[in-house]
Amino acid sequence: MHPLSISLLLASGCLPLVSSEPVAAPHTIRIQSRVAPKEATLRRRALSPATVPLTDFFLGTDLQWFGNISVGTPPQNVSVVFDTGSSTLEFASTLCGAACDTQVKFDSTKSSTFVDKKTTSSITFSTGVGVDPVIGSNYKLTLRAGTDTVTVGGLSAPNVALNLITSQTAKFAIDPFSGIQGMSARAQGFFAALTKQGLPSLFSLYLTPEAIGGAELTIGGIDETKFNGTLTYADQSDEGSSTWTLTSPSISVNGKTTSTLKQSRDVIFDSGTSNILFDTATTEAIYALISSKIKAHTSEPGTYGIACSLIPTLPAVIDIGFVDQSGKPFNLTIPSSELSVGPFADSPSTCQTLINAFDGLSLVGGSVLKHYYSVWDVGAQRIGFAAI
Repeated sequence: MHPLSISLLLASGCLPLVSSEPVAAPHTIRIQSRVAPKEATLRRRALSPATVPLTDFFLGTDLQWFGNISVGTPPQNVSVVFDTGSSTLEFASTLCGAACDTQVKFDSTKSSTFVDKKTTSSITFSTGVGVDPVIGSNYKLTLRAGTDTVTVGGLSAPNVALNLITSQTAKFAIDPFSGIQGMSARAQGFFAALTKQGLPSLFSLYLTPEAIGGAELTIGGIDETKFNGTLTYADQSDEGSSTWTLTSPSISVNGKTTSTLKQSRDVIFDSGTSNILFDTATTEAIYALISSKIKAHTSEPGTYGIACSLIPTLPAVIDIGFVDQSGKPFNLTIPSSELSVGPFADSPSTCQTLINAFDGLSLVGGSVLKHYYSVWDVGAQRIGFAAI
């Protein structure tokens, strides 16, 4: 999920016709990457990598992958999405009333190590759990700050900053998990504490479709049994940013591109968002290369759809181009099978397509990441990808 704003309080239509240009065949991710000598590094470190099994929240399409952490003394289990699009830890608590009744709630009064910081805040997200666009403040949390012991994959850190959810909007009610663990490009919270104990400053995500299963998070390491070939690394666009962002020089669809799609853009990588967001011009340029029958779904601003009966007939291979650390281009490919995320509730014969229009934001989520093993190297400020 991607935060739109954070506030703190003390104490308390038809698509345009676009001419297309052919592009070169996409480069398959088999590039030899410039990898740091992680084997020697791991031997020097005090902590070994740990693995957390992840569960796929599937609702017509793969939405989120979540796993368990424990908080407090004695430990209480809390299920969270490990979210590269945010930076903080927040979860449902007994301070939250009926709005949190569908989630398991953490009881801070039962933890001897919990410290109440007596400050409140709120977060409004620009992307949500599902495939529908966020409108206004329909994804908002009210929080109370504290610290406690947090354990992830058997690795524990004391005095970790966290937030107890005291209120949430109704959109969160469908979630089968209790909170969000931010995994931003700047080590914070439990991850920062573990790296100070000697854990390598990276983590890996193996986000698989529901039909495959076995998704997992590896903290402090890479599970080389989960992917084929070698990892291709690309440098962060802005090493000072907490947002995982890579620069994309071009996008192509079925091997073709346009002047709009050849414009450079910084793309956010967000494991806590289900689908893809681009500005309106980019979104409609992509759809124009797939089918003129893909149209804006006016009852849900920012979404697009097409008759479900036409989906099987449409080739829709989308290649988002990037450049690796050695300067070689590579593509992250979205296959045709991802085009539809399922029927609209108000129009069951119309299927929603996977890209939503959101001006000012370029973001890819689970619909891309589930096709790759990804390594999020905080220390080296880079992201690695390998086909699975």
